[in-house]
Amino acid sequence: MRFLSKFYIDGFILSILATVALASVFPARGTAADVVGVLTKIAIALLFLLYGTRLSPKEALAGLTHWRLHLVVLASTFVLFPLLGLAARLLVPGVLTDDLYTGLLFLCLVPSTVQSSIAFTSIAKGNVPGAIVSATASNLLGVFVTPLLVILLMNTTGQASVDFSSIGDIVLQLLVPFAVGQLIRPKVIGWLSRYAEPTKLVDRGSILLVVYSAFSAGMVEGIWHMLSPWRILALAGVCCVLLALVIAATMLAGKVFGFAPADRIVIVFCGSKKSLATGLPMATVLFASQPVGLIVLPLMMFHQIQLITCAALAQRWARKADAAGAEAAD
Repeated sequence: MRFLSKFYIDGFILSILATVALASVFPARGTAADVVGVLTKIAIALLFLLYGTRLSPKEALAGLTHWRLHLVVLASTFVLFPLLGLAARLLVPGVLTDDLYTGLLFLCLVPSTVQSSIAFTSIAKGNVPGAIVSATASNLLGVFVTPLLVILLMNTTGQASVDFSSIGDIVLQLLVPFAVGQLIRPKVIGWLSRYAEPTKLVDRGSILLVVYSAFSAGMVEGIWHMLSPWRILALAGVCCVLLALVIAATMLAGKVFGFAPADRIVIVFCGSKKSLATGLPMATVLFASQPVGLIVLPLMMFHQIQLITCAALAQRWARKADAAGAEAAD
């Protein structure tokens, strides 16, 4: 890693790229896919258990009451993104096909990610309690808001509905482990303070599992072979521009509204991400009679791009925070 740092190549980014390559050559299928899914859920639950042990009740309460932060994140997720998605209609048919545009607009309507948003915020030394509340609120609201926006802005069957068991999944997989972590915090906080490596391993490991699971699903579906290379490259370019615009807007919003640096990190990571885990099941229901594989392709591609981009940002900001801390200590 020290050798790579001389060339400004981050080891974590290489790990993500290697995971994508692994999923491309050896995607998880059948029973293996089920095992990867279970391992991913366990890693995410463990991640939130650790977050609960690291955060004092006072910090957690502060995250709940930081309403200005959460409003900015929600505005980015459910206002800025949909507006950009509607504007992208101009790219049809020259750049995007009708199905790809439907998918692009749909990705603009799904909620933010939870686990990776919080993990990246943690890596970048941001406001983790604020990220937990913002990302979770976005995901919970998305269960109701995303189908409503789809009905209002898109042509669907008119029978759009969502499996509300996802609310229970969020509670059981995220909030319950976090609460357990809060309960056991007094007994384990000393050990975690002395040994930070296990937490870093879970942070990064959960992201790598999400990447492998998501990219494997795309390979198994075969959606990468449904389009010409030109269309795939064009879609990748559109996703990159979309992400760049939102990251720039969230960075600007953090400065304009006078948020602290730790809160700006939350706004960028929670406000610029889109959830593949939530979006894929919704698409299956909302577009049952349409080419779901093509419609979810923009979301899958955007998901990979956002993970790689945000990993690079998180590592960069973490190094800046460490350097600032070292200067303060001197």
